[in-house]
Amino acid sequence: MHNIRLAPSLLSADFSHLAQAVAACEAGGADQLHIDVMDGHFVPPITFGIVVMEALRNITTLPLDVHLMVTNPDHQVELFADAGASWISVHAETTPHLHRTLSRIRARGCSPGIVLNPATPLELAMEGAEGADFILLMSVNPGYGGQAFIPSFFRRCERLRSWLDSNGLQHVRIEVDGGVKIDNVVDVVRAGADTIVSGSGLMHGDIAANIQDMRTSITRAVSS
Repeated sequence: MHNIRLAPSLLSADFSHLAQAVAACEAGGADQLHIDVMDGHFVPPITFGIVVMEALRNITTLPLDVHLMVTNPDHQVELFADAGASWISVHAETTPHLHRTLSRIRARGCSPGIVLNPATPLELAMEGAEGADFILLMSVNPGYGGQAFIPSFFRRCERLRSWLDSNGLQHVRIEVDGGVKIDNVVDVVRAGADTIVSGSGLMHGDIAANIQDMRTSITRAVSS
């Protein structure tokens, strides 16, 4: 199993105090920050853009994990890479030339990832996995924070982890996003996920303490 990485989702942060939220994530020992970029087309909301990305890059050294929930990710990958992204993931549902897009992300010095919605066949990620550093399995339908976790994630994650490991792709991480909280994170990790995105599960209340509590829960489960 890879080292488990915790990626608080800034979508659930208080946008009027974003710098303070980032500082709390750092204090809690977050491994990276997850940034959901929504275009109002692929998903209804509009969220972070390049200006916010550049501002975030200026206030933190944490890796910025950019999830492009956009209809035309090929129009955006270089922009977000140049703005300071460390990881960039694109939806297989929106990317007709997936290998090419992943190659462009890597050429900009970023880790490329493939995203699948909950009902999208795993085969779409399997076909592009050799060009990816990680695969993000959505455990909610994308677009809004605070949604309930979809249990079919467990079966999908176990199957994907088994397939990656048996096809020489053990290095490819599995990221999970949607409805992950301290009460289900252990089961998520045991299913094979090793990068945990959590919004409302971490970003409400005492952010640093929430991150530490989730880390402790995972560590105890993994070591038992």
